[in-house]
Amino acid sequence: MNEDLRFPIGKFDKNIEVTPEIRNRFIQTISDLPKNLEKAVEGLNDEQLDTPYRPEGWTVRQTVHHIADSHLNSYIRFKLALTEDVPTIRPYYEDRWAQLADSELPIDVSLKIIEGLHLRWAMLLNSMTDTDFKKQLNHPDSGKWSLENFLGLYDWHSKHHTAHVTKLRERNNWKNQKCGKYIKGVALQKSTVRIDAGETADTQREI
Repeated sequence: MNEDLRFPIGKFDKNIEVTPEIRNRFIQTISDLPKNLEKAVEGLNDEQLDTPYRPEGWTVRQTVHHIADSHLNSYIRFKLALTEDVPTIRPYYEDRWAQLADSELPIDVSLKIIEGLHLRWAMLLNSMTDTDFKKQLNHPDSGKWSLENFLGLYDWHSKHHTAHVTKLRERNNWKNQKCGKYIKGVALQKSTVRIDAGETADTQREI
């Protein structure tokens, strides 16, 4: 049960074959995340925002701030890979970042960051050529990634954390106070790809 709470849409596979159609779906996920995430957290009060999505997991508040942290890093990594020859990127300890004081701020701060960031990121992605998507970056822990596979990771990551929130709402019967309905159906489809259990968990160094 705890494994399902940790990976509500399944796990990710770095080696997925990315077709142009799949790549376009990934880009659409990046474009849609701000509205999907905002819908997922809509109407939650502070007590609910400070509830962990699973035992010993992050709170909803920490999760939203983590998405901003993670996707800012990913956006910069895309730019590095587009302008340098297989750059080696610098990892960070996401669990330690989540304990810093700015993770206690209202979530609107990070929702605004995510909105602007994803507008720029989607525009960048839509401008990239097939050759651009084959460019690579090197992660010291997980090795070389093509940008199309790295994009697949963040398609998964976007849905993964949104589902943490929506599934928590469903389990706790938290209605959206504005419309009196439960939040369902936001990026909850099962992933067709998988990731090793130690990666992108909220107690590990990020990929």
